[in-house]
Amino acid sequence: MRSRDAVRVLFVGLIVASAFVVGSGYLSAESSASVEGRPTFDAPRADGITVVATDSNTWMGEASDGPRARAELVAFRSNGSVLYYNDSHTRYWDVDPVKGESRTVMYVSADHLNASECSATTPCTRNVVEEVNLSTGEVTELYARITPRKHSTRWHDVDRIGENRLVVADIAQDRVYVVDTETGLVEWSWDAQSEYPLEGGGPYPEDWTHINDVTVLDDGTIMVSMRNQDQVVFLSRETGLLENRTLGEDGRHDIIYEQHNPDYINESNGGPAVLVGDSENNRVIEYQREEGANGTGDWEQSWIWQDARMQWPRDADRLPGGNTLITDSNGNRVFEVNPQGEIVWSVDVAFPYEAERLGTGDESTGGPSAASADLQSKTGGGGSAANPFDNTANSGEETGVLDRAWAVVRGLLPGRTANGLMYVTPVWMGGPEVLALGAIVLTLLVWLLAELYWSSWTASVSSPVSISRRR
Repeated sequence: MRSRDAVRVLFVGLIVASAFVVGSGYLSAESSASVEGRPTFDAPRADGITVVATDSNTWMGEASDGPRARAELVAFRSNGSVLYYNDSHTRYWDVDPVKGESRTVMYVSADHLNASECSATTPCTRNVVEEVNLSTGEVTELYARITPRKHSTRWHDVDRIGENRLVVADIAQDRVYVVDTETGLVEWSWDAQSEYPLEGGGPYPEDWTHINDVTVLDDGTIMVSMRNQDQVVFLSRETGLLENRTLGEDGRHDIIYEQHNPDYINESNGGPAVLVGDSENNRVIEYQREEGANGTGDWEQSWIWQDARMQWPRDADRLPGGNTLITDSNGNRVFEVNPQGEIVWSVDVAFPYEAERLGTGDESTGGPSAASADLQSKTGGGGSAANPFDNTANSGEETGVLDRAWAVVRGLLPGRTANGLMYVTPVWMGGPEVLALGAIVLTLLVWLLAELYWSSWTASVSSPVSISRRR
């Protein structure tokens, strides 16, 4: 066999092998869909009911056209079966237990409306806060408001203050406010412009702060996630921003990088500490507050978790006993790790945003801090720092060669590139499928260049021969 033919056979082999990886990923996703078009879930037994809210990705057109078209609110029983399922809204975001109710949750959702539905000239979004009884399916609307456009104006989170009052993380207007749900009147608000310059964060007014989470602490302080400023801030309703409490700094991506869903752990549970989905850093991280004199203090990293598959995590809840429930959005899974950092429960869910284990308190209020429980950190792609392809030190979930290869590539790519790439691909494409697709494109390109080179080389050799023969 000529050397060129051998190279061509190599190209064909690479393309076939890569196409097999891509095809297997697609067929696996197709086989998980039920007859009605809804996905099926293979959830193992868990210690309680787990509720998951998912965020569909409509980067191309309407929700029905995007590669991650379906958004869902799904609840799994302790035995792994589905207790409740709803996909009637365009997006589902925050989900919280309702105090005093064992199977009722409050959630934030959004519906995209066309211009005529908004009585406007452009599309808009209807943000709605609802409660649902997971056993009966009865839904009660608590509060709703229309915001302009479809993107970067959808509320991601609300929290309760008393029976009829909500604290709203208002992405659309870069503010936090308290509203009486009976009267609809705003009783208090904090505008980010009162404390922050417009030149920081994201583009103004399109998506400046992207305030995506709000939590009312026991002492009335309000903790807020300003995603585009890379900061978790603390607000007093009397004095505004508590500057000496801020976690993170705009542009200091080594601390937190466009984070989601920070949870506060009280002193009674070993805090003050903040557990957060450090999304663009593809990790879950916890910081312990070390208090100083005169109200000063510093946040010190106390725990971190990451594996080869993790891609854009957006929620983590510390459970009683020290386990941590993690929502891995672009990793398309919700899973639980034990104090040793090993995965002990996992379910594949397309593009999840937040998860809640009922009966454990709201988010991380029932769990200990990492420092007090001596939790073990895990980092990297499942292997050691010296050899990321070594599978002897994984995190409790079997990791393939392509998963670990993707972890290496992900670490080499600039900041948001890998997450942006995963965000715009179909939901069935994980890191291995993206690598395989890239291998197909690269192989075809190299093959084309090789053929062009060979043809030009052949022409240059044959041309003098032809001339000599004519002479």
